Amino acid sequence: MSAPTGTLDRRAAVKALLTKRGDLLVISGLGSSSYDVFDAGEHPGNFYLWGAMGGAAMVGLGLALAQPNRPVLVITGDGEQLMGIGSLLTIATKQPGNLSIAVLDNGHFGETGMQLSHSGLGAKLEVIASGAGIASISDIADMAGVEAFRASLRDLSGGPRLARIRIAAGEVERALPPRDGPYLKNRFRGHLGFAVT
Repeated sequence: MSAPTGTLDRRAAVKALLTKRGDLLVISGLGSSSYDVFDAGEHPGNFYLWGAMGGAAMVGLGLALAQPNRPVLVITGDGEQLMGIGSLLTIATKQPGNLSIAVLDNGHFGETGMQLSHSGLGAKLEVIASGAGIASISDIADMAGVEAFRASLRDLSGGPRLARIRIAAGEVERALPPRDGPYLKNRFRGHLGFAVT
């Protein structure tokens, strides 16, 4: 079995998602997703996840519940989301209307050598999310689909929603955001709605 044949440029797709973002809070998954979000433009509403593979969607859930009047977007890869596949079940039971998840799916584990991921071997993340109970599902293969998904991000009652965005496989140059813990804690403190110690 071969990997999905996505053709979208990951950086272009992420930049399109984050155009005119307003007060959108963004959690980026481990590795390339964080590079993509940073490359789209540094923003005080970005939270880059480091060293916690599989945790992006759950961090996004916590933030969405803490900030119900702000839109929250998780941007992650297929390998990272597959590592935390059970998070989709918890998100479906909590039903945060302001939470969106964009999975950049190239069918590979990009951070460890481009081995085929489970989606590269046939798993369909959009079908898994639907089976978990997430009603708003998109399978995106073109920029028009990315733009349509971006338009839904401001809706605070239509989520949770998940989009599988079919991106091309391949290496992209790393764009490294800040990783200093105290700096990130201080910058993100106000978005949580409670004190971070």
